Amino acid sequence: MHVLFEPGLFSNATVRTALVLGALVSIVSGVVGIFTVLRGQSFAGHALTDVATAGGAGASLAAVSPLLGFIGGAVIGAGAMDAIGVQRVKNRDVATGVVLGAATGLAALFLYLITLQTTTTGSTQSILFGSVFTVASSTLPDALVLGALVLVGLGMIRRPLLMSSISPELAAARGVRLRLVGIIFMVMLAVAVGLSAIVIGSILSTALLIGPPASALRVSTRLSRAIVLACAFGVGATWLGIVFAYDSYYWFGAGHGLPVSFFVVADVFIEFVLVSFVAARRQRVLTSPAPVTSRQHVEWV
Repeated sequence: MHVLFEPGLFSNATVRTALVLGALVSIVSGVVGIFTVLRGQSFAGHALTDVATAGGAGASLAAVSPLLGFIGGAVIGAGAMDAIGVQRVKNRDVATGVVLGAATGLAALFLYLITLQTTTTGSTQSILFGSVFTVASSTLPDALVLGALVLVGLGMIRRPLLMSSISPELAAARGVRLRLVGIIFMVMLAVAVGLSAIVIGSILSTALLIGPPASALRVSTRLSRAIVLACAFGVGATWLGIVFAYDSYYWFGAGHGLPVSFFVVADVFIEFVLVSFVAARRQRVLTSPAPVTSRQHVEWV
């Protein structure tokens, strides 16, 4: 086993906490990410990562929990985007761009103030690129509760959410309250971004939110299967990233390993490339693939 895993990997309490937290975050991001991609709100998800950066930096300045800062900032950003008009397609880019610009400015200010306080804590590195090995085990129960709330909430609104994601006009005709569903989903998206920020950093959390779901939707048009695949791709990428990051401490002989976020993002990218290659090859094999119609999508409900 030492050929693949360095000594102490499975007996290390920090690594075990990282594996559990990474799996939780990957599952939540995978489920939320499927709907994010279907709704065409990947850019909004990216904008929330910058808002989460500002929240995490503000939390560091105030000496409060980074998780509270990441999620609080993202939720505020989601509310701001909804108020400007992110639910309406015509105003979506404008709303996202305005919030993104404001959040980036606040993040720059807070990170600058952090550097004035001290340059030895590594807070900026942790906020931007994550440090799952330094997350306290006491954070795990809070993350579990938040993740469970998001998954239960999505389960409760899955039918109107899916219908409004595929065909807003049809959903409105059937009495779905599009604005309410959109607001609830944006809050859940914000929580997912905040959770992933503590694993791979706020600036890279889009990778877990979009990468695995995009890969899953390349090979499956069934919602349930796509969700399972997205979660599996996310957990696999995160666990491999944690193992590689732990092993990398022994690669250079100086006790300095490579960051988890680098390996996780690299794994997500490789997964997407491989899945895209397999999907393209399968598409060539099929003589006349039937396109997925809106009616088929609605049957997911």
